[in-house]
Amino acid sequence: MPVLLTGTCLIVLDFFIVNVALGDLQRDLHAGPTALEWVVAGYGLTFAVLLLAAGRLGDRLGRRRLLGAGVALFTLASLMCGLAPSAPVLIGARLLQGAGGALISPTVLAFIGVLYQGAARARAIGRYASAMGLAAAGGQLVGGLLLHADPFGLGWRIIFLVNVPVGIALLAVLFRALPEFRTPGRPPLDPAGLLLATLALTALVLPLVDGRSQGWPAWAWLSLSLAPVLLTAFVVHQRRLGRRGGRPLIDPAWWADRGFRVGTAVQLVFWFGQASYFLVLALWLQVGRGLSALESGLVFSVLAGSYFVASLRAAALQARFGRGVVVAGALLLAAGHGWTAAVVGLAGGGVAAVLPGLLLAGCGMGLCLAPITATVLAGVDPARAGAVSGLLSTLQQVGNAVGVAAIGLVFFGAAGRGYGPAFSLSSLALAVLLVTVAAGAHRLPGPRPAVRPPAVAPSRK
Repeated sequence: MPVLLTGTCLIVLDFFIVNVALGDLQRDLHAGPTALEWVVAGYGLTFAVLLLAAGRLGDRLGRRRLLGAGVALFTLASLMCGLAPSAPVLIGARLLQGAGGALISPTVLAFIGVLYQGAARARAIGRYASAMGLAAAGGQLVGGLLLHADPFGLGWRIIFLVNVPVGIALLAVLFRALPEFRTPGRPPLDPAGLLLATLALTALVLPLVDGRSQGWPAWAWLSLSLAPVLLTAFVVHQRRLGRRGGRPLIDPAWWADRGFRVGTAVQLVFWFGQASYFLVLALWLQVGRGLSALESGLVFSVLAGSYFVASLRAAALQARFGRGVVVAGALLLAAGHGWTAAVVGLAGGGVAAVLPGLLLAGCGMGLCLAPITATVLAGVDPARAGAVSGLLSTLQQVGNAVGVAAIGLVFFGAAGRGYGPAFSLSSLALAVLLVTVAAGAHRLPGPRPAVRPPAVAPSRK
């Protein structure tokens, strides 16, 4: 678990930590607004579009081998980021970082799916969710501390270079700590399916991460209009491949299971509100209220602390109350956003006034994330763990991209009246979104026996 959780923390932390260094980075590299957007968005773009391919590669080539390759690529790309002499080099290195993250994320989930069963799996997913949430909410604090300490006078470069010794240490123990798993029979890669999925995800995610900064040009709308066409072609191809007895990347038969069907839908909508919330909260704290990166990070620690405490109890609560835990978590998260919308928008409150809302939001996140993931994985054949984990990770990244684009439109559309009203309106929109998550979670199935693994024996070779 320490190996798997360290890999998770690395890739999630790097999604958020860069936000606190954008000002220093802009001055040092003379980067324009578009370059800064790509430093942030390029990581998420390659991360999202390569996840499905990574899930299938893990099934085919071996999950330990793929995890090692992902950590090595991520570590090398982090070194390139830290040494980048110009903005274009930094953007290229961030794209490579995202590719490394795409190899790590579904492989970690796949390992959890095959190494743990029943209550042990629920506990493992709870630890995975705790690490992910702490890395996301704590990214601001870690970045602020690193920039404030400024070891060796490295400035913004330290937020990337700190990954290098961690990655090297992880590689040193990874191959001894984890067994090798691969699906028997070397499942085919389905190159046509991979191409269609990659094109569809690129057509959807690219304009969402880059369109707003460019004023929604014609290419962005053209790309968005192509996305459903490519997605339909992908679904048709997967169905045909399944009818011919092949191994599709995403088997349509998975959705015959209600837990899988409802769970994936709830997870997608849940992720609409995660990265978008961290974005608007950071903007309000640092631009609207004038807090430093370190001060902003300390505020985020309130959110991270309540998330951590709730996530530790989520597995036990789910075993006792089932889907009610997700429903309660979504409503707590909605209440936290509603509190924030009220105290900032109606009362003009400051940082201290939103702290109760942050506590509620953190608890709600902690109660939602692990139980939703556990519900989806509960009925999954371990031989398909890599493919399903790739799908779950893809839903997470697509949800983040769509949510940031949608809530970003709300926030920046209202920013002319001030960052306080913009944050309040965004929080209200997020509250409505989380009520929708609660309604969907009410349709999740109750507890069921875990699927026993078939003969997919680990190899220590």
